[in-house]
Amino acid sequence: LDIGMAIRAFQQVKNIGIVHSLQDLQCIEDRNLLVGYLNMYNENYNTAQNLFLKSSNPKAALEMRCDLLQWEQALELAKTLDEDRLPLISKQYAQQLEFICDYGNSLIHYEKAITNLPQFEDHDEQCKGGLARSALHMGDMRRGVKLAQSSSNKRLKIECAEILENLRLYSEAGMLYEQAQNLERAALCYIKLKNWDKVGTLISNLPSSTRLHSQYAKGREGDGYYTESALAYETAMEYDNAVRIYLDYLKQPEEAVRVVNESKSIEGAKMVARFFQQVGDYGSALEFLVISKCNDEAYTMAESHGQMDQYASVIGDSGSDSDYKSIGTYYQRSDNHFKAGIFFMKAKEYAKSLNHFLSCPISLFPDGDHIHMAIKVIGLAKLESLSQRLHGYLLGELDGEPKDARYLFAMYMANGQYQEASQTAILIAKEDQNTGNYRTARDLLYQMYMELREHGIKIPSEMRHSLMLLHSYILVKLHVKRGDHDKAARLLLRVASNISKFPSHIVALLTSTVIECQRSGLKSSAFSYAAMLMRPEYRQKIDDKWKKKIESIVRKPDRSEVEEVLEPCLYCSFMLPQTRLDCPECKNTLPYCIVTGRHMVKDNWTECPSCRFPALYSEFKSVIDCGEACPMCGDNITSEQIQIFTDVKSRLTHHSD
Repeated sequence: LDIGMAIRAFQQVKNIGIVHSLQDLQCIEDRNLLVGYLNMYNENYNTAQNLFLKSSNPKAALEMRCDLLQWEQALELAKTLDEDRLPLISKQYAQQLEFICDYGNSLIHYEKAITNLPQFEDHDEQCKGGLARSALHMGDMRRGVKLAQSSSNKRLKIECAEILENLRLYSEAGMLYEQAQNLERAALCYIKLKNWDKVGTLISNLPSSTRLHSQYAKGREGDGYYTESALAYETAMEYDNAVRIYLDYLKQPEEAVRVVNESKSIEGAKMVARFFQQVGDYGSALEFLVISKCNDEAYTMAESHGQMDQYASVIGDSGSDSDYKSIGTYYQRSDNHFKAGIFFMKAKEYAKSLNHFLSCPISLFPDGDHIHMAIKVIGLAKLESLSQRLHGYLLGELDGEPKDARYLFAMYMANGQYQEASQTAILIAKEDQNTGNYRTARDLLYQMYMELREHGIKIPSEMRHSLMLLHSYILVKLHVKRGDHDKAARLLLRVASNISKFPSHIVALLTSTVIECQRSGLKSSAFSYAAMLMRPEYRQKIDDKWKKKIESIVRKPDRSEVEEVLEPCLYCSFMLPQTRLDCPECKNTLPYCIVTGRHMVKDNWTECPSCRFPALYSEFKSVIDCGEACPMCGDNITSEQIQIFTDVKSRLTHHSD
């Protein structure tokens, strides 16, 4: 027995497995033990066992039989060689027998393997589990269920429950599933037993198991428990069945309506529509026919029952072009030009739509709603022929009655004709200005200014000047309210120097100019405008409240004047009064502050974050901190949104474009 030589030989033939095995034997001196291993490697197991038993390590025979899973021989050897291993070997043998479905013998060996010793608690638990399974397979249900119930092992309970379920013992299976917290499978067992009360209790904790809720709903419906059935159908997301139960059995149409509105079920909507049709509620029936995509049927019903307005309301913006055309045709036959125009517009038949809007009697639409809709049509159509037709209508070519210029402005805007719109806006603003509607005129010019800026179109100088002048007038009230009479007086001087642009309030504006100048120490200016008020055409129109004061200023003239602070021109640094917006040196027009009306300066530049008009940072922040909105756009701004601009050159370029 030259083990070394054998190792070298097997190395030559590259049998690595046997080399490792032989290396483990090199240190064995007992010949019987050594030859026993060699016989074991050659699969002469009985010879190997006899040699092991004669050697100095007889337990090697037991190890060999265990490794070979030859448990009967292992048990016999363990009785004499190692009794402590009998429980473990019995358990392993029982597991093998259970695996090959020899449940009778596995039951016997599981029983033998139980030690009832505290140090073998896990081992005994496994044996009891095997005992429970084997007992159930052998038909000893009471013993098997009792063992499973007494165990804390959820996996064992599920295994035993599966055995019971296969044996159609659903009550016991359901009980074990429930104890193992496998509520879904427990519920399935109780469903097979039709134990609906138990099922209802379990599935209340399983809202996501739609299959169980569906089966429960069917069971409850079959037993006549319709309320529980409807709720379960909802949970199972079988909304059509829920609607059917609410309508056919519970007579609760309001619940059916709720389910349809929440689920958008098309079949459910059809059922609800049929219900309302049967009870004569055609308005509601139309609503649900539209939801169920039965638009043709809904149109026929609306036409035959005089419910077209309701149908049109229900279909809203979800209809097709053909749906809208059908509605438009109905209103056309009824000579309802306005509604016909609306639905032909939705159907994208713009020529027909415009014809109907222009056919609307003006007496029925004193606010010009039909014209606004016609303008919307040409904005959508983008067709020159339709624009020309509306243009002629607005100029009075069709009926000899020219329409308000605001409609022409709106038409130009809808068509993207911004240059024409700006010219029209200036004309409209002048009319508003002449009639004393200064804020309306200012807002119109502001809107037009923003539109032109957004589309990159140069702002006409006339528009810039008109907006500045009207905004200066609006600012006066803000500063009088804040008690800043100097700013109010300076702004009024600007307005008064252009008094012809405010023909409706000449006397009132000049009076305010005199009073504010007098309060601010601008005595000479106050005298000049007081003297103007003494002209015959103005004198009799002065408010009695101020008449004597103004006459006193004229009789006792004071030529003193608080000089206005000078600030540098943004372009050439020439020093000029704060409220002067044209530089006599470089001839540039300076951007103005939307809070004070003064020209902007380099080191105090900010802009409204909403409208992007410039403002003096200190003045704008002061106004915003007092809770006022932006004087130009009217948006509410917070102090945190206001920032100082340091790159004034780029801002000048932006505001001069």
